[in-house]
Amino acid sequence: MSMSGALAYRPDRSEAVFVFQIKHGTYDTASLIGFLTDLHDHLDGQPVTLIWDGLPAHRSKDMKAWLASQRHWLVVEQLPGYAHDLNPMEMVWGNVKATELANLCPDTLDEAHTAAHAGLERVGSSYQLCFNFLDHTGLRL
Repeated sequence: MSMSGALAYRPDRSEAVFVFQIKHGTYDTASLIGFLTDLHDHLDGQPVTLIWDGLPAHRSKDMKAWLASQRHWLVVEQLPGYAHDLNPMEMVWGNVKATELANLCPDTLDEAHTAAHAGLERVGSSYQLCFNFLDHTGLRL
């Protein structure tokens, strides 16, 4: 089971949206392109600046080609190496792991999926929590 997520913020701080996906198996370039396509649809085609870490699938040749074709709505800013403290998504994963997934010993993958989904829904339902994660990084919109 793998999770992908994006925190989206309006520059005037009037809104924060958390979009996520949980899938069986691992994410690769093709599945991340699918996630970003879904994100584009979810945000009604609004322009997006994506702050990304150095995951190999984020830097693949196919991803770079796809990103180049999406410049009409998507700008990508690469985080420096070993800068997890600048990535608000790391705060999301840590929060869910420390809450819904803490000490969880599921008998099935479905139980782990249900707990993770509940945690991600909890995070996404809290405007304040989403902004707290951004504020913790020290980044400005």
